[in-house]
Amino acid sequence: MPTALISVSDKTGIVEFAAGLSERGWSIVSTGGTAAELRDGGVEVTGVGELTGFPEMLGGRVKTLHPLVHAGILARRSVPSDLEQLADQAISPIDLVAVNLYPFQKTIARKDVTLADALEQIDIGGPTLLRAAAKNHGFVWPVCDPDDYPDVLAALDEDDEELRRRLAVKVFLHTSVYDAAIAGYLRDSGAPGEDADLPAELLIPIVRVQGLRYGENPDQRAAFYRDASTAPWGIPGMEQLHGKELSFNNLLDVDGALGAIAPFIEEEQPACAIVKHTTPCGIASGRSALDAYQKALACDPLSAFGSVISLTQPVTESLAEAIAEMFVECVVAPGYAEEALKVLQKKKSLRILRPVESGQARWERGQVWRGLDARGVRGGLLVQSTATPAAPNDFRASATVATARQPGEQEWIDLAFGWAAVQAVKSNAILLARDGASIGIGAGQMSRVDSVGIAARKAAAAGHQTEGCALASDAFFPFRDGIDAAAEAGVRSIVQPGGSVKDAETIAAADEHGITMVFTGRRLFRH
Repeated sequence: MPTALISVSDKTGIVEFAAGLSERGWSIVSTGGTAAELRDGGVEVTGVGELTGFPEMLGGRVKTLHPLVHAGILARRSVPSDLEQLADQAISPIDLVAVNLYPFQKTIARKDVTLADALEQIDIGGPTLLRAAAKNHGFVWPVCDPDDYPDVLAALDEDDEELRRRLAVKVFLHTSVYDAAIAGYLRDSGAPGEDADLPAELLIPIVRVQGLRYGENPDQRAAFYRDASTAPWGIPGMEQLHGKELSFNNLLDVDGALGAIAPFIEEEQPACAIVKHTTPCGIASGRSALDAYQKALACDPLSAFGSVISLTQPVTESLAEAIAEMFVECVVAPGYAEEALKVLQKKKSLRILRPVESGQARWERGQVWRGLDARGVRGGLLVQSTATPAAPNDFRASATVATARQPGEQEWIDLAFGWAAVQAVKSNAILLARDGASIGIGAGQMSRVDSVGIAARKAAAAGHQTEGCALASDAFFPFRDGIDAAAEAGVRSIVQPGGSVKDAETIAAADEHGITMVFTGRRLFRH
């Protein structure tokens, strides 16, 4: 009679699965709460303590870690000496292991979780059982996912080795992600050492959120994954209220939109970013969310067609009506007035997103920015700490005036906004700003002077007056030609990191043109 060992945290479908095994002549060995669940469901069960002759102990921490269990799982049925040793010790083979693990990830997702709570949810016996069964999958069924119960029952009589191999792969992926989540949680909760964030060996637990219809292009397969070492945040921490399924490119643009508003999240004034191909075509703060949107839209209304819009404060009915006048792919906000939702939901394809914990007056910074930034390259992974957003309120105290002319009060305000806004723009990045809004953006050029020219031309095309505006540059000017081009456009104040060997040359150029220039000492590249 074949034997199954069943010990599950997630009881979904387990009674039906065990009953199906019993109907096929299998005996069931189980533990603690699982055994009680199965007995209540009318399934005959042998407790693991009856099998081993040893009671569960230490509050259930030790129950399956026993030779009578693991020898029964690991014995190779094709090796006579293995079977002889089982017979000598009166050990029965175990032919199926159905286990899922303590809910560690769900536990650490709670806001009130303590380290002691998390440690108690680290499963020891479960991964050991699964790995043993998966190692010996040539003879043993390793089952870690309730969704696989029907397929396993259907395949038992066929001795489906290919399915057992797929189940073994799933087990090793599952236990690896589980271990990585534990390591990530302990690392983020204060593991000591200068390399704690970027250790010599790094496991990032990634679990699939959803499959996607295709990737950047229709001939590329794609899926969306999230970091399982924390509670969902960023895009995985949102719910979609309306609209078509998010595409690969939509998700990239939503990420860019969240990054664009991150510096303004803790500001009093509402802010809005309008993003196209992951970089803003308009960004602004204003007296209201509607005012911020209108100012952001005015920067480049032509490019805003088919964009993603993000806001730091909830969408009002009047703002929803303004957004609905244009084709927009997606709106992301911390909340929506009831009438605003009704307006936006008339646009059948429009994706509407908000955080799962909705209803707050604004975003919380931790919902859109934290953790590590990982990017795939061919054959490897680049990992860095996430850049702290350069918020407008933090600007003036750390800025250094490099030119003879000091900024006026309004120039300080425009420079602070420009510096906060430019970090969302793809390098080489130039942003022209006035009165809390971008009026021209030059992005992604190989030459910084070209970005200056594009920003000026974009501003002129949208009808903006550039005379007296501020210019923000994400990195230093390597030559004076960028300063000359800015002066030609009417720029009167510039903020940049500084640090070029040509700083003296660019400072002299600014002085010649009567431009005030501020250095921040910090680069904001976004490649």
